[in-house]
Amino acid sequence: MSFSRIKATVAGGAALALILAGCGSDSGSGSELAGSWDEIVTAAQEEGSVTIYSTHSPDNLEALKQAFEAEYPGITLTYVRGTDADILPKIEVENSTGSGVADVHMTTDAGWINRSFDTDYSAEVVAPSLENPDYDPEESVLEDKFFLTSATVFGLGWNTTQVPEGLETPDDAIDPRFDGKVGIQNPNGIPTYVDMYRSIDVDYGENFLERLAETNPRVYASAVAITQALASGEVWTAPMAASNVLTEKEKGAPVDFALPEDPWGVPWYSHVLASAPNPNAAQLLADFLITPEGQEAISADYLSVLPDVPGTGVPGSTVTAQDVELGDPDTLDPETVEAYQAQWEQRFLG
Repeated sequence: MSFSRIKATVAGGAALALILAGCGSDSGSGSELAGSWDEIVTAAQEEGSVTIYSTHSPDNLEALKQAFEAEYPGITLTYVRGTDADILPKIEVENSTGSGVADVHMTTDAGWINRSFDTDYSAEVVAPSLENPDYDPEESVLEDKFFLTSATVFGLGWNTTQVPEGLETPDDAIDPRFDGKVGIQNPNGIPTYVDMYRSIDVDYGENFLERLAETNPRVYASAVAITQALASGEVWTAPMAASNVLTEKEKGAPVDFALPEDPWGVPWYSHVLASAPNPNAAQLLADFLITPEGQEAISADYLSVLPDVPGTGVPGSTVTAQDVELGDPDTLDPETVEAYQAQWEQRFLG
């Protein structure tokens, strides 16, 4: 099994000593961090709240909330879930106006991450959990700010009531008998999905997108929406389903998931925002995300950044979050994404 991805031209972060050297320095958030890590923890508890904006699964974000608040009962975690098209403008407005609401931001948008290195959006992350050798900080931290948090792998999803024999290959998912019952994502404003479509058109076989369009697929705003449609039977197959289909399967939904020979995946990276109203609690959440407890929550039925975390990964596969690379930011600029969207709409909505 291989991931045919292009590594972003954003090399891993500097040595961890440099990351931790920022502890006690001005984080750029408008209020300085407390001194030592213990003092940051105390200050975070005094702040009493922390907010994360994320494109991750709502189930996983709720699990993160429960786990974090159990570990730090004096701090309330609020999450705002949306697509990158929803969230990125909020981040930019909050930064430009100095009226931050979010403390931590989690995204899969390689182009935005790369462009943000030349901005003041991010504070230096000082979380000591990034020291864990199992986390491989030199590869997992970008520019001392963005840190690998989780990853998803996209594959074949199906409703087991309607497709009891299951799916083994991408071609199985677009069999003519599934006409009108195939679910796909709309890449509108989402560079990650643009990258996915371009990748699978190569990896899933000749003229795959052309043949996919011939199935008259139903279009959804996100992979989460497709998972729900599979569970309800609104659609029967999805050639680019997310691994959170396994979450619904465990709940008893008639769905299943499998990886094709060349799956496509995408990592989530998080950063502490310079406009964070709760800078100490933001660092505490960043730290918690990279603990085994944090990974068990945020990466349940996804790929963990740590080994041997219960409930993470895809059955039958040993792939980890570090195996899934960011797309090439040079090919995911806004103009290119907009041009691809026009082509996609002509093919699938025209």
